[in-house]
Amino acid sequence: MNPYFSFGIFLTVCCLTITSPLLAIDTLDTRLLSQPAVSQQHVAFIYAEDLWIAEKDGSHPRRLTMDYGVESNPVFSPDGTLIAFNAQYDGNTDVFVVPVSGGVPKRLTLNCIPLTVRKVKLIS
Repeated sequence: MNPYFSFGIFLTVCCLTITSPLLAIDTLDTRLLSQPAVSQQHVAFIYAEDLWIAEKDGSHPRRLTMDYGVESNPVFSPDGTLIAFNAQYDGNTDVFVVPVSGGVPKRLTLNCIPLTVRKVKLIS
């Protein structure tokens, strides 16, 4: 095996080992959490422009959206099974819903007029 190739692999592994903890999300430092919404069992919030959900006591955080767009304004449905939120995926601000358990967000609006979740009545 080429010694330069082996050395390159060694350097790559060392760099990944050193930088991995630096790139991880610090769950103890939550100053960047914003726009919380609370249901009887969960809390939804925006962190790093993505929608997250956790148990009401803050344990077990899970990311629900992972997209290039910006999510905002999470609101729980009356029965607590869905989260409605605004997202800018195609340039517009539209309303989407996603199950609390996760899944693909479903678009509820397709407008050139910006709507926010607060202006749309949620029907469970």
